[in-house]
Amino acid sequence: MSTKNKSTEFLDNEHGVQGQYKTWFLDYASYVILERAVPAIEDGLKPVQRRILHAMKEMDDGRFNKVANIIGQSMQYHPHGDASIGDALVNMGQKDLLIETQGNWGDIRTGDDAAAARYIEARLSKFALDVAFNNKTTEWQLSYDGRKNEPVTLPMKFPLLLAQGAEGIAVGLATKILPHNFCELIDASIKYLKGKKFELYPDFQTGGSMDASNYNDGKRGGKVRVRVTIEEFDKKTLVIRDVPYGVTTTQLKDSIIKANDQGKIKIKKVEDLTAADVELKIDLAPGISSDITIDALYAFTDCEVSISPNACVIVDKKPMFLTASELLRASADNTKELLRRELEIKLNELQEKWHYTSLEKIFFEEKIYKELEKKHETWEKVLQAIDKAFAPFKTQLRRDITREDIVKLTEKPVRRIYKLDIDELNEQIKALNAEIKQVKHDLANLVDFAVAYYENLLKKYGKGRERKTEIKPFEAIQANKVAIANAKIYMNRADGFIGTSLKKDELIADCSDLDDIIVFTKAGKMKIVRVADKTFIGKDIIHAAVFQKNDERTTYNMIYVDGKSGISFAKRFNVTGITRDKEYDLTKGSEKSKVQYFTANANGEAEIVKVTLSPNCSARNKELEFYFEELDIKARGTMGNQVTKYPIKSVKFKEAGRSTLATRKLWYDDKFGRLSADEKGVYIGGFDAEDKILVVFADGTYEITDQELTQRFDVDKVLLIEKFNPNKTLTAIYYDGDKEQYNVKRFKIETTTLKSKFLFIKEGEANQLELITTDNDPVVLIYTGKGAQTKTQKIKIADFVEVMGWKAVGNKLADYSKSIEMEWEPRAKEDNGMPELF
Repeated sequence: MSTKNKSTEFLDNEHGVQGQYKTWFLDYASYVILERAVPAIEDGLKPVQRRILHAMKEMDDGRFNKVANIIGQSMQYHPHGDASIGDALVNMGQKDLLIETQGNWGDIRTGDDAAAARYIEARLSKFALDVAFNNKTTEWQLSYDGRKNEPVTLPMKFPLLLAQGAEGIAVGLATKILPHNFCELIDASIKYLKGKKFELYPDFQTGGSMDASNYNDGKRGGKVRVRVTIEEFDKKTLVIRDVPYGVTTTQLKDSIIKANDQGKIKIKKVEDLTAADVELKIDLAPGISSDITIDALYAFTDCEVSISPNACVIVDKKPMFLTASELLRASADNTKELLRRELEIKLNELQEKWHYTSLEKIFFEEKIYKELEKKHETWEKVLQAIDKAFAPFKTQLRRDITREDIVKLTEKPVRRIYKLDIDELNEQIKALNAEIKQVKHDLANLVDFAVAYYENLLKKYGKGRERKTEIKPFEAIQANKVAIANAKIYMNRADGFIGTSLKKDELIADCSDLDDIIVFTKAGKMKIVRVADKTFIGKDIIHAAVFQKNDERTTYNMIYVDGKSGISFAKRFNVTGITRDKEYDLTKGSEKSKVQYFTANANGEAEIVKVTLSPNCSARNKELEFYFEELDIKARGTMGNQVTKYPIKSVKFKEAGRSTLATRKLWYDDKFGRLSADEKGVYIGGFDAEDKILVVFADGTYEITDQELTQRFDVDKVLLIEKFNPNKTLTAIYYDGDKEQYNVKRFKIETTTLKSKFLFIKEGEANQLELITTDNDPVVLIYTGKGAQTKTQKIKIADFVEVMGWKAVGNKLADYSKSIEMEWEPRAKEDNGMPELF
């Protein structure tokens, strides 16, 4: 055989190079998936976590152990070194469920590391000892070096995987299971066992709020949005009290600084004052709205993060992708099976104990022990004689008597047997019978037994584990609407360029780099482009501005001459949505068409213009007035109405016109605490440009504000929001904590300052506004007592109290009582054509 053939044969041979590498990647991938990165469905643990818990159970004597010692003990089972063991142990300790900690274990909120393993201590929690260990139901295997036994999985009687969450990156796949609430998991397990429906949503140690509308039961492709809680400390300061899951205070602060450096938000400074509680203080720049800044923080920083679950677990030694509900059902079924096995083991032990106690009773009560005093030839003959003596009583027993049973009886010391001893054995048998009966009942009603088990867990360990993350829907924040104007856009009218770099040319407006710019040229062309350094639009620009999508109030008034017919047309139109960078022709499309007059009107104003015709034309009247208000607002592509067939010399503005648009209708979206023009929420009225809004809060303050849609209100604190009418009288009933009574007052708003809160009830920590209305003639119903003893009192407030100043304390209405309740007497009322019930 040639050398070449020998070489080929060696490479193909399974012991050769090619043979050794044929399956190496699959072997490696399988090992990482099964033995390192992905948790098992049975106990929700990765191998390193399971080995740590097993080692801690072996060491457990009720006292704390040095983490360094726990790591050393775990290394008998885990073949990957101390670093991975230490990291996994700290991670479990920080979750505060299975492991009790002592010392500096770091902080997941700040990202601070734990102290060195020689300085910190740990022990298994009582909860872990209750739910995770039972040698009798544990399946064992040899450790990696064959010296020890370790559990294949721990007999976990709790949905640990969903409670702790899990994250791991393997070869070709990853897992990310979000943590859920302890109490809710137990409630869901009980509901499942009872055949009821249940829902599961994540809950994070770091708190905050969460929009779980797209969680999709934890399936791949789902996601949750998590936000910090941002408080408006005052008009110049914001405070952040928590962090999103997976984000540290340092990362959060850095993201805010980065957004400020990029000009997306504008702040003076941000300070991390975190100690026992999270606290990031943000000082706002002068003139910057706190509402817009809060929205911008959610849009451009880690104040809001999106988390995508990916629940991959090991099932029958294979990775599988499951939902949160499937994981919980699997855990509940596994728990029920483990409880069944424990009951069966206990029943077997009780029956064995009953058998031997019954034997012992017969052995002494029937004096069978006297066979030991007789002279038998051999020990075997003694055992046979005892067995024969038991023959009349074997029907009282539940299984056959074995040789081992008899030997065990003979090993008991033979002494004088008192009646008291026999009575004690009878009591033991009676107690064993009761226990056996109970265990058999539990086995026959296993679901009820499992439900009781879960209820006991909740009772013992549920206190202090209430939900930390608030579940609520988030409104969609449009980044371009909340980005701070960090750039200036300029235009060169003659050459047809716009851009941020044309600083020697005409300034259009301040804008952000996320904005679009709408541009019109004298040739009747329109284009919308992104903000850029320099963009060519077309020569002779006549108007450019920041474009607002879906803006139905900005109206363009235009007169143009058609290049083909020479006829001039007028049109009015909106631009609500377009394709970016596409050129639109606003004329009839003929060459040499050009715009003779153009205005952009923010609120649909329709001016009057003076049209001067060419002096050489044959028209008798060379001047005429044109009223734009006579035109309907139509689509941008319409031809328009004819102004004149004669050539026009000039068109000039003559007189401002009124708005032809209807009043702006606004709603209050009480789901998100926002003003809306999209018919979302409660209708609050039709508004002209100068109209204002009145907002009254539960703390007894009111605020007059404008129609800006970026404002946000705390839904839980708003008691009244409506169109402001300075002539209306407000009627307020509030609790006076100092005198423990309810006061009533009627007043008119006398302040004019916008976006400032004014306290109109008596100042005091416990004082709280109960009822507020702007009804002209309100009647309050006061209920006292309970059930059939309830009494109702009706008071017409206008007869009870006069209109007073807004700072007045008011008159006493009623004494405080725990059973007192109040409400306004309902009455239909018309407000701007929209009926409401007060």
